Amino acid sequence: MTGLPVRVPDVRVHVKMNIGACGPFAYIVATFEPPREDAALELQNSLPEDRLPPEYVPALREGLLDGLGTVAATVLLTDGRHHEVDSSEYGYRIAGQQAGRAALIGAGLLPPEECDSLRWATWPGRLRPWPGFVRPQT
Repeated sequence: MTGLPVRVPDVRVHVKMNIGACGPFAYIVATFEPPREDAALELQNSLPEDRLPPEYVPALREGLLDGLGTVAATVLLTDGRHHEVDSSEYGYRIAGQQAGRAALIGAGLLPPEECDSLRWATWPGRLRPWPGFVRPQT
């Protein structure tokens, strides 16, 4: 297992889907750092329960593991929010997966073109094409 080579701060994921009247909602902000231990993922959550209820943390962790794949990292949750009605484990699983992939792109482990598939994630340095943008073929 490889480790994340550099720090990727301020990865923000805001999952907000409207399927019918409501849909999955999740919001997290995380800083990804190179791993400190041999674990695949060290998740540090210091958010109060009113910002991120503990029942969503396992789904978030599962999504992070999926998004990071075989890359180990330390993840510090710096902000989060939930919605009393629309938040679900599904939304936090999506948020974790997108945050993990965003960190890999931010660290240079995935090509920048991969950011096109991340609908809800932003991070410093993200390429944000305009509607109708067609990426040149290289």
